[in-house]
Amino acid sequence: MPYGYHGCYLRIDASRGSAERVPLANSVLRQYIGGSGLGVRLLLDEGGAQADPLSPGAPLIFAFSPLVGSPLTTSAKFAVVNRSPLTDRCNDSLASSGFALAGKQTGCDALVIVGRASTPSVIVVDDGAVRLEPAGAIVDASCSDTEETLRRQLGANYRIASVGPAGMRGVRYATISHDGRHAGRGGSGTILGSKNIKAMAVRGTARCEWADRDALTALSRDLAKRSTGPDTAKYRELGTAANVETFNRFGTLPTHNFQRGTFEHAAGLSPDRMRVAHAHTRESCVACTIGCEHIYAGTRVEYESLFALGSLCGVGDGDAVLRAIQRCDELGIDTISAGGTIAFAMECVERGLLHEPWLTFGSASALLHAIELIGRREGVGHLLGEGSRRAAQAIGQGSLAFAPQVKGLEIPGYEPRALQTMALGFAVGARGADHNRSGAYEVDFSGKVDRRHATRESVRHAIDTEDRAALMDSLILCKFLRAVFTDFHAEAAGMLQAITGWDVTADELRDTARRILAAKRQVNLLAGWTPEEDTLPDRFFDDPLPGDPTAVLTRGQLQALVAEYHHQRSGTAG
Repeated sequence: MPYGYHGCYLRIDASRGSAERVPLANSVLRQYIGGSGLGVRLLLDEGGAQADPLSPGAPLIFAFSPLVGSPLTTSAKFAVVNRSPLTDRCNDSLASSGFALAGKQTGCDALVIVGRASTPSVIVVDDGAVRLEPAGAIVDASCSDTEETLRRQLGANYRIASVGPAGMRGVRYATISHDGRHAGRGGSGTILGSKNIKAMAVRGTARCEWADRDALTALSRDLAKRSTGPDTAKYRELGTAANVETFNRFGTLPTHNFQRGTFEHAAGLSPDRMRVAHAHTRESCVACTIGCEHIYAGTRVEYESLFALGSLCGVGDGDAVLRAIQRCDELGIDTISAGGTIAFAMECVERGLLHEPWLTFGSASALLHAIELIGRREGVGHLLGEGSRRAAQAIGQGSLAFAPQVKGLEIPGYEPRALQTMALGFAVGARGADHNRSGAYEVDFSGKVDRRHATRESVRHAIDTEDRAALMDSLILCKFLRAVFTDFHAEAAGMLQAITGWDVTADELRDTARRILAAKRQVNLLAGWTPEEDTLPDRFFDDPLPGDPTAVLTRGQLQALVAEYHHQRSGTAG
């Protein structure tokens, strides 16, 4: 067994309340590392690619990495991997918290949950020993209340990952939450809730040794120093919320369900405005030196939540958007999918396709009421809890053309017509529309390409960002570090050498990234993927973006980019 690993995963059967340790071959660990890579490999091995995501047999995988528990900054992360109940495609969500550290200290490199408990329950993993406890009164509790209650009942040294009311009620984009952070996209919380599991509580004492402790200490000190330099200053000083006004100036801030790229009330969502109106603090994730988290009135605020529940729904009241974010967190709902689905419904009402006259763009009260209905699965909230694609299929009347999704996953806050390398990244993403698995928007903003006219060179850059993200998500390191590396693959190889003792090289890690992405595509192929899925909604084709007549994307242009992407990928698959 290499250093940095325990060499097994814990397979927990919620139906029986039992568990078994399953060995992991050294070759598998080296080929897939951990995090998303190891999780996708286990998803394939456990038959999850072809299982109904909400069936008892469908696996839900919590995957750690060899870096977890090391002194490397931002390494206290884990991946949650599954076939998504929202998209029916491969899904991996990442999160930072003490749950990653405690989970690995249970003596395994991953936790795999199968089965379905007979009654609402809590899985307790204590140094590798597993038992089920009745969920009792916390079944309908918020995520934060659930964590507080369980720590009081079980002990303060447990780390808790839980689902909110939305997850227990089958909202298809429910999150798994822990310490105020979320494995948010694709409905991982929906799967945990479908297994009648309200929460997981973990603690342990197992530790991994490092191959070269002195080298690891030196690398960690150097990376920590760089992580507090100018390359991460934006995240410390303002956070990602600063993107609202920046994107608005560029005409790339999705507004009114992607009907335009500028929002007249964007200033109301800015960090400067929120700092005046609300108490503001800054925090760091566990084992992180960057300190990017900006807390307003007790709520963590990020750009994606501000765009999705703000400009996309036409709501410029920063106080109301802050309450909407807070309520999504309490219910355990992904803010991007919630905002995208609500904005879609608002446009349906505007077009006379959905009779909910109260649900209008710009109405803060409508936004908040819709979130409540989704969380309770009541009234129109039952339909909206299915996500925008399923809602459009139910509404019909051509509404799928403007449902803001790719492969069923709601589109993040980047206007595809004005950011055409990102348009490609959205179209081909294994998870669906995704800004975390493809950093193509960085290419569009970098000046390397014409962001309004993607070319073959844009495709190469998009592939590079996918490969880098796959490796970072398997190590696992925070993507806010990406600019601090001079040669990321060489430096990542040095980290793995110090931790595992492997003679790994930069070129090997490039192959590893391609192998992991190929495994994700294999999941999707087994799940029923067809080439026709690699596209965008009809809304984004042919007509220019209002206010930016040069931002035009035709279906033929995107098809050519997608074909070139697959051509280039076919020569690099590992």
